[in-house]
Amino acid sequence: MRLEETTRAQEGAFESYMKLTVKTDEYERSVAGTVFSDGRPRIIQVRDIDMEFEVAPRMLFIRNADKPGFIGRFGSLMGEAGLNIATLNLGRDKPGGEAICIVAIDEPVTDEVLAKVRALPQVKRVNRLEF
Repeated sequence: MRLEETTRAQEGAFESYMKLTVKTDEYERSVAGTVFSDGRPRIIQVRDIDMEFEVAPRMLFIRNADKPGFIGRFGSLMGEAGLNIATLNLGRDKPGGEAICIVAIDEPVTDEVLAKVRALPQVKRVNRLEF
């Protein structure tokens, strides 16, 4: 493990900024965060895709194609399953490219619902996150 720390005057919109990058022989992944003026931490970038969200006890991480219809299909599926979406945050690398959807959900997501999300046409990957 290699740790690097760089300190400098404020640049851009954030007073503080921390980025964690994991590199393996197969891939490189990163996540960046900050603490907003309200004192609460926020994730502001995932896999170099700009987005902003707070971590919640139950979440879904979805990688999907940035194509029309995903949000509507996903929302309908969650509603039919009786799952309330607390927050839904989106980011994409470019129009029509790869997108990330981070969703906070009030209730636990069953394996059956997770399989239905995975089966949506635009979905490439879905993971349940619990904190």
